[in-house]
Amino acid sequence: VQLQASGGGLVQAGGSLRLSCEPSGRTASNYNMAWFRQAPGKEREVVATLTWFNDETYYASSVKDRFTISRDNAKNTVFLQMNSLKPEDTAVYYCALSRSIILRQSDVMNWGNGTLVTVSS
Repeated sequence: VQLQASGGGLVQAGGSLRLSCEPSGRTASNYNMAWFRQAPGKEREVVATLTWFNDETYYASSVKDRFTISRDNAKNTVFLQMNSLKPEDTAVYYCALSRSIILRQSDVMNWGNGTLVTVSS
């Protein structure tokens, strides 16, 4: 399974970006999906998760009310809409897929490539 993530870039503080993740060979709606991020010198952390059976979402407290995870079943793509970006959101963002609920790295079955998000102050 390959998870192709895209949409990263350089944005000013207060701006927005939308990340996309498309799993090849899998139907995203049949799996729990998540976005993680890893800032320089820090551990990879979960940012947002989306369950397959009822679209229940979870957000890290640092991004709650600013980020939104969603899925477009027709496009077999999962998105992370990031608004009101802050310099501390700067990180490499990874999408992830699993059959189990994703709470931590060890729950992940497949990782996508990373996409770099840089927020300037």
